[in-house]
Amino acid sequence: MLEEHKHQIDIAVKTTYIDNQSVPDANRYVFAYTITITNAGTVPAKLLARHWIITDANNKVQEVRGEGVVGEQPYLVPGMSFEYTSGTMIETPVGSMRGSYQMIADDGTEFDAEIPSFMLSMPRTLH
Repeated sequence: MLEEHKHQIDIAVKTTYIDNQSVPDANRYVFAYTITITNAGTVPAKLLARHWIITDANNKVQEVRGEGVVGEQPYLVPGMSFEYTSGTMIETPVGSMRGSYQMIADDGTEFDAEIPSFMLSMPRTLH
């Protein structure tokens, strides 16, 4: 495997609009997101922290930083995945999230696993 793929983390995202927690009349739109983090590299690595940038349709930005994810700091050997579900609230029916996970590999290398931008979108409803 190429040297640049030694520390490769793949990230897949699924989002869900949480209708029963959302209050559109109060500009409250709640979304759940399920993230699957896979170590696609050749070196085991531990997730230390997260950094999220959440942007609504009004360009209001929230930044969230913290240790681990859902109270855990998963250790991923090559080929292993970790999945978790969390949530966020924005003030518009559409928004986006992106960010990174701060990782440390067993060889001592610290690196960021980029989380590609994904959409948060209330499903269309017919009236």
